[in-house]
Amino acid sequence: MRKIFFLFFCLLTNNFLNAQIHEIGVFLGGSNFVGDVGKTSYISPNEPAFGILYKWNKSPRHSYRISYMQSTVSGNDKDSDEPARSLRGYSFENNIKEFSIGMEFNFFDFNLHEELKRKFTPYVYSGINYFIYNELYVLNGETKKDYQESEIAIPITLGLKSKITSSLVLGFEVGARYTFTDNIDGSQPKNKNLEPLKFGNVNSNDWYVFSGFTLTYTFGNKPCYCAD
Repeated sequence: MRKIFFLFFCLLTNNFLNAQIHEIGVFLGGSNFVGDVGKTSYISPNEPAFGILYKWNKSPRHSYRISYMQSTVSGNDKDSDEPARSLRGYSFENNIKEFSIGMEFNFFDFNLHEELKRKFTPYVYSGINYFIYNELYVLNGETKKDYQESEIAIPITLGLKSKITSSLVLGFEVGARYTFTDNIDGSQPKNKNLEPLKFGNVNSNDWYVFSGFTLTYTFGNKPCYCAD
């Protein structure tokens, strides 16, 4: 009985692996920050960003996606159109290292095995992010590092992708991250000893945005997309 179960398990695992198509690739682009320091433009890359990603295409309409991305995010009040910020003159830099897992949904069928058609589709992605950053604070107009911290963010990504060869997919996406912290810029330090140094809007958490191109290589046997 054990041998039969083991054989069934091996056959099931083999069919499961061979019935999918996978993508692995890179992200190259830029980042920008939206918070209490600097400009308030939601799409305005001012620092380079890069990363790697993997997709498991469960069907022509949706994929599971895992990625790692990193960038320096920065802001400078002198770049802001708000007079109060320009007069204040604060600035900061912070390092973001982000791990993300979630689902990508295609607006059109995106079956990479249909060789005769040039495939393209808009898509959206969301899930959950875990990112590492530095807790900052501002003292006498100078931004200083306190300690390293980690937090959760929710990605909201919109993109467009196209198959450019039989095994390469090129995409462009803009992904905003709503974070569960208000101190990427040093405006709301968590350290209780630094509470007198807090400033800015306490009712609005920080955002950061990655905008750029993805290039992925596809591999795996032709799947049979069956109805779930």
